[in-house]
Amino acid sequence: MRDSGDTEVRIREVGRKIQMKEPQDIVKSLLRTEKGANIQRALNKYLFWVDKNSNKIEIKRAVEDIYNVKVARVNTLTMKGKLKRVRYAEGKTPEWKKAIVTLKEGSKIDVV
Repeated sequence: MRDSGDTEVRIREVGRKIQMKEPQDIVKSLLRTEKGANIQRALNKYLFWVDKNSNKIEIKRAVEDIYNVKVARVNTLTMKGKLKRVRYAEGKTPEWKKAIVTLKEGSKIDVV
């Protein structure tokens, strides 16, 4: 037989791992680059800087909530950090995640 205290601890641990993230925590910003502007005009795709631990489903829901659009597809890339030098010290920029979000026909994000 299981001890009720043991079961309580397991439920609490599982509950702690499942935490809902806010859309603003997942999508950090819209990337405004020359490449991003070109694919935006031609293919209706937008580039976003997203949380490194988020998945495609979370990214899709967050973009739909923040920008009130319909998302057709999400592709993600993990951008590796680059080696940098400052005087004699070597360092590395952090790794980050980029999402390429394809919108459905008729959907558009107003970029100012």
